[in-house]
Amino acid sequence: MSQEERLDIVEGTDEDGNRLLLSVEKYFFYNGEEYVVLREVDGEGKPTTQGESPDTVYIMRVAVSTDEDGEEIEDFEPVEEELVERLIPVIRARYDTMDSVEKPE
Repeated sequence: MSQEERLDIVEGTDEDGNRLLLSVEKYFFYNGEEYVVLREVDGEGKPTTQGESPDTVYIMRVAVSTDEDGEEIEDFEPVEEELVERLIPVIRARYDTMDSVEKPE
């Protein structure tokens, strides 16, 4: 995986504390706030699949902060289930490639 590709992969944890690798798929704005769609990937950056089920994607709010050196940092924050339910149709309308959208725990 090249350095450029690695920049689009973020590491997180699931509700059980297991390590997840997530690929940044799309950024979008909704009601003035920025959100990101993340897709679970394996160590080589390839989408993970669970048998015949579609890939798992997550919707997160983008929170921008500044570190001590003045550099902007993007943090991805989970969103409420009610908001996820409103965002799913927006994402599907804009990006018809999303098969399954799940909220992070």
